[in-house]
Amino acid sequence: MNIAAFFTTSYLQHALIAGSAAAITAGLIGYFLVLRAQVFTADAFGHITYVGALGALVAGVNPLAGIFLAVSITAGLLAVAGGPRGGADDVTIGATFSWALGLGALFAAIYTTRVTGAHDGRASISYLFGTVLSLTTTQVVVSGVVLAIVVGTLWVVGRPLLFATVDPRLAAARGVPVRWLDAGFLLLVGLTVGQAAQTMGALLILGLLAAPAGAAHLLTPRPIAGMLLAALLALLAVWSGLFVAYALPDVPPSFAILATAAFEFACAGAPRVRRLISRRALVHVAG
Repeated sequence: MNIAAFFTTSYLQHALIAGSAAAITAGLIGYFLVLRAQVFTADAFGHITYVGALGALVAGVNPLAGIFLAVSITAGLLAVAGGPRGGADDVTIGATFSWALGLGALFAAIYTTRVTGAHDGRASISYLFGTVLSLTTTQVVVSGVVLAIVVGTLWVVGRPLLFATVDPRLAAARGVPVRWLDAGFLLLVGLTVGQAAQTMGALLILGLLAAPAGAAHLLTPRPIAGMLLAALLALLAVWSGLFVAYALPDVPPSFAILATAAFEFACAGAPRVRRLISRRALVHVAG
């Protein structure tokens, strides 16, 4: 196995760059999803990205345009449906989930009847399970742009968003615009899922959002340290998964990445492992 080729081959470079961007955004946003108990929201957005991609394929436009249009519209609808709180409940999200599945089935049926070649026929499936090893330059650039948007937004509104997450009533009483923050957060979730769907796939992105963030939440009670740790664990999962897929060509990259993320969560939840991790060491890392 040529280790140098892992870092110098163009398609692997694309995978590492876009995968790293997706990991960092998934870790940061995933940590808030865990704190807010809204992980199911990310699953619904994952199916929305598939609907957006298929709708774009049916319309003959770039699937990325369809993905980000679909998640933006859905974020706005969920924000409105959430009422004063700004976040939709599980019933509303479940209804959205069902609607997305039905619309996706419709678009898939329309698209497959227009397919003229086997390569085109695989396009719709690729958005279900990801194509991290065959990303275009445009997809890599889009991943970087979304990363910049998410990090920049959290840098500006991270503290009030955290306040609104931990105690929304007190935050509202202190003048924090809770509803607008919740609506903006839904949009960030949509952008994150849309960005990561092209690498991990619509069905699998939930694992990268939930497992590293869940592990970080178990390992440290400090929010800032938790966010950074979640991003680091997601990044480790992506890099480890890509390396395993490179060393073992028969192993799908998405499976290797999610298996690593699940292993991280399992280790974080093990009592013995948690006892071995010194809280003082975590505080030192956070500081």
